[in-house]
Amino acid sequence: MHDDAPIDPFAGDPEDPAAALGDLGDDTAPLSVTEREDVLADLADLEVFRALLEPLGVRGLTVDCGDCGKLHYIDWELLHGNLRHLLDQGLPRVHEPALAPDPVDYVSWEYARGYVDGVIDSEEGHDEN
Repeated sequence: MHDDAPIDPFAGDPEDPAAALGDLGDDTAPLSVTEREDVLADLADLEVFRALLEPLGVRGLTVDCGDCGKLHYIDWELLHGNLRHLLDQGLPRVHEPALAPDPVDYVSWEYARGYVDGVIDSEEGHDEN
């Protein structure tokens, strides 16, 4: 399996600042069936969001981060990679906020969902006429 996570800049460095933490081990429980289904549903939603919003200039989604309390602007590819990583590894990736993103280029998950729902409702309205 290919891991496209960023390379550890301290890999093999005897002065690695994280070395003081010791081996934290891998006591991660695998995702439950429900959690896996939720991630798969998010991946499917993400594909639809991207297909409809990227042609309009939307570069990705905003995510409220529970860890740092900040709003993150995440591009489509990174979102997809993060969800795949969560599905494959059972853990979210370590993240860093984007460098100087333009908030105009991103929408919230809720906005994307509402936009898709509006497109679907519009298509259904055209089918009835």
